[in-house]
Amino acid sequence: MEKQPIDKVVLAEKFDQIHDHWNPRVAGELNGQQVKLAKFRGPFEWHHHEHEDEFFMVIKGKFEMHLRDKVVTLQPGEFLIVPRGVEHRPVANEEAEVLMFEPASTVNTGNLQNSERTRTTLERL
Repeated sequence: MEKQPIDKVVLAEKFDQIHDHWNPRVAGELNGQQVKLAKFRGPFEWHHHEHEDEFFMVIKGKFEMHLRDKVVTLQPGEFLIVPRGVEHRPVANEEAEVLMFEPASTVNTGNLQNSERTRTTLERL
């Protein structure tokens, strides 16, 4: 197994490399989990993840996590964990920079495998 160099990650520099929305990139990996970065803008599709919990943390901007029974607004420095099986839809009225932490097997559109936004192979930053 190839060893990864030990170096810090500067989130602002990584987010500067992202020029689209709803297309997560891998910024790091540990113990079968991935640290993913994405820019959100507009509404995403309703979906759920059968086997994975998801962690969303706002770095810049804000977004709303729509759940079937409520809406949670996340500001910079705030995070939310969406448990497996819970239907959800992120919505960002303005661009938001978001860090996600989830198993490497997690597909961004969950149960919607045929969405035009589905990403099964992620670019690494």
